[in-house]
Amino acid sequence: MIQVGVAGIGMVAPGIENWAQGRERLLAGDPCDLATPLPKLTGEILPANERRRITTHIRLALQCAQDAIAGGTLAPADVATVFASSGGDLEIVDKIITSLGQPGKPISPTQFHNSVLNAAAGYWSIATHGHAASTSISAHDASFAAGVLEAATRVEVEGQPVLLVASDPLSPPTLHPSRPLAAPFGVALLLVPGPAKWVVTIELRKTDAFSEMGVAELERMRGGNPAARSLPLLAQLASGEPGQVNIPYLSGLGLCLNVAAC
Repeated sequence: MIQVGVAGIGMVAPGIENWAQGRERLLAGDPCDLATPLPKLTGEILPANERRRITTHIRLALQCAQDAIAGGTLAPADVATVFASSGGDLEIVDKIITSLGQPGKPISPTQFHNSVLNAAAGYWSIATHGHAASTSISAHDASFAAGVLEAATRVEVEGQPVLLVASDPLSPPTLHPSRPLAAPFGVALLLVPGPAKWVVTIELRKTDAFSEMGVAELERMRGGNPAARSLPLLAQLASGEPGQVNIPYLSGLGLCLNVAAC
């Protein structure tokens, strides 16, 4: 059992630019149209040269990270990070695979650079001039839960804040039949030792009873994007009320998260 504080939250989804908007939608039980485009993600935190090279997935992750840490007292450069994604940047992967089938195999060096799972973490360190430790993790549909475990364990062991960022963009049309994702989604949690705005107690246990969303479109998003498995936790945090949510992990296991507001 691990207990951590949640000092900041970031959220980006169709029609939702930040946690403030997401919190309002969750509190209102407002249906979310999954066909709505993502808000414009500028990547403005990066220098112009790097900004030209980044993809939608990287912009999504950076926007969530900025949202979670904005307004706090922690310097982004000093905060360790965990970046979680179920499949990384599938659009870039698709472009590389397509290039391999063309004469001369014209793979772009920038595309190859952006295809690795830790690309978003690398751009975050460039943007913040950060040298703190960073981990990039993937566990297919359990990637959000795996990210929570990794980040919370580091907070517990090292006694230092850790920024968790989980993001999954839409898969391109050629890969969609093999990896159908309902909508793009990103979330970030700034986890800290000791009390903060919220306190979450985390326990890994055997269960098949997982929390769902009461609004059909939000439930479609939760079930249709691994990063959006975070939605029941976000809804509980938005409510400001104590409660428990269960998030699916691997092999019949789940994360039991008990939330209390401070």
